[in-house]
Amino acid sequence: MSLHTLTIHEARDRLRRGEVSARQLTQAVLDRIQAVDGKVRGYLWLNPEDALRQADAADVRLPLGGIPVAIKDVINVTGQPCTCASKILQGYVAPYDAFVIRKLKAAGAVLLGRTNMDEFAMGSSTENSSWGVTRNPWDLDRIPGGSSGGSAAVVAADEAIAALGSDTGGSIRQPAALCGCVGCKPTYGRVSRYGLVAFASSLDQIGPLTKDVRDCALMLNVLAGHDAMDSTSVPRAVPDYTAALGKDIRGLQVGLPKEYFLPGMDPQVETAVRTAVGQLASLGAEVVEISLPHSEYAVAVYYVIATAEASANLARFDGVRYGRRVVGDDVIEMYSKTRGDGFGPEVKRRIILGTYALSAGYYDAYYLRAQKVRTLIRQDFEKAFQKCDVMVTPTTPEVAFKVGEKSADPLRMYLSDIFTISANLAGICGVSVPCGLVRRLPVGLQILGPAFGEETVLQVAHAYEQATTWHQERPQL
Repeated sequence: MSLHTLTIHEARDRLRRGEVSARQLTQAVLDRIQAVDGKVRGYLWLNPEDALRQADAADVRLPLGGIPVAIKDVINVTGQPCTCASKILQGYVAPYDAFVIRKLKAAGAVLLGRTNMDEFAMGSSTENSSWGVTRNPWDLDRIPGGSSGGSAAVVAADEAIAALGSDTGGSIRQPAALCGCVGCKPTYGRVSRYGLVAFASSLDQIGPLTKDVRDCALMLNVLAGHDAMDSTSVPRAVPDYTAALGKDIRGLQVGLPKEYFLPGMDPQVETAVRTAVGQLASLGAEVVEISLPHSEYAVAVYYVIATAEASANLARFDGVRYGRRVVGDDVIEMYSKTRGDGFGPEVKRRIILGTYALSAGYYDAYYLRAQKVRTLIRQDFEKAFQKCDVMVTPTTPEVAFKVGEKSADPLRMYLSDIFTISANLAGICGVSVPCGLVRRLPVGLQILGPAFGEETVLQVAHAYEQATTWHQERPQL
C-alpha cells in the first residue's frame, strides 16, 4: 500500500511502530500532490519545505503526530495566506492561528497547505473561486461540490490524509458526498469558530473531511472543545468519539424523513440511499418514518438569513486595513472600486440579497419572518428526535454535475444543498458517508443527530461503513 493512501489510524499505527517516519509520510503525500494536483487543482498554496520541517519535529505519540492535513482557505494559520479564494484578500497573511489550528498543532499534525473553495464559502461547486475551478477526482469534467470542494477533492485524491472544511449550509457534507469521502458537520458550538472568516455567523461550523469514519472521530476528538474566544462555543465536556465505534446498533431508532425523497431527485441516488437504509435495518436498527413538515421552506429561509449575515460580515472588507485596495478620488470611491473589483459575482449577488432583506421596510417581511420559520424548522427536528435516535437521508439529490452545467442558473445551484441546509438552521450535527456509485460517481448517505449527538451519529455511520465496501472505492486518476 502506498503511504499517501493510508488513513489517519493506519498511518498513526505505522508511525508509532517505527515502520515509517513522519518525513517519509509527508514526502509521499507531497509527491502525490506533485503528480496529480495539476489535474485536480485542489490546492491554492503549498509550502513543501515547511511541511517537511513540521514532519521532522513531529511527536508521533501525539493524537495526530506526523499526519499531513490540508486546511480550507477560510481558516487562519499564522504566516500563511488566507484569501478565502477571493481577490479582495489577495496579499493578506494571517497574523494568528484559529482555535482549530492551535488544536491541530498541539496534536502534532503536519499542516500541508491551503485548499481551494467557493469565494468566501459561497457556493456548491467550487466554481466561484477567484483562482480557478477544482475538479472532481472521479471525473475531471465534473465539480467536486462546495464550498469545501478543494478539501474534499484532495482527500479523495489522496493528496492529504485528512482536511478541514467549513459547513454553513452543507459545505462539508455535500462535497464529501460528491467526492466519496466522509464529512462531518459538528453541532453548532461544538467546535470553535475563532479564526474562521465568517460567512454567516449563526450557521458556520468547522469540521473534518476524512477517508473513513474512524478518522472522522479521531479528528473530532482533537477539534472539539470550549473556547473563550468564541462566544457561541459551548462549555461542554468532549467525549472520546472513537469509543462509540464498533458498538452494536441493534435497537437504535433510525428516522426516515418522508420530505427528503423528492420527485426531482436522481432515481438511482434514491435507490442507493434506500439500499443503505435497508443495510442499517439488517444490522438491527429499527427504521421509522418521520416528518419534518417545514423542510420545504429551508432553502428560502437559508438564503435570507445567510445572505443577511454575509452582508454584515463582509462589510469589513473595504480595502482600508488589509487585502486588496483600488485607489479612488475619495474614500467612498475607494470603497466602491475595491469591493466592485475584489468580490466575484456570486458574493456580490448574496451581499445585495442580504442588504435588501435587512433594509428598512423589508426587515420584518424577510429577515424576521425567516427567523420565525427557522424556529419552526428547529422544532420539527426536536419533535422528530423524540421518535428516533438519528435520521438518515440522501446528502445530495444527484451525483456530481459537469463544470459549468449550473453556473448560469443560481436557483438550480442553490438546490444542490436542499438536503443539508436544514441541519445548519437547526444547529444539529450530521455526517455524510459513501453509500454507492451511480455511473461511477459517488453517492452520499447523510446521518443526522440531535445537538451534541455526534457519538451516536458516528456509531451508526461506522456500523454502516464496516458492513459495506463503498469507503474503499477510490477514483482512478
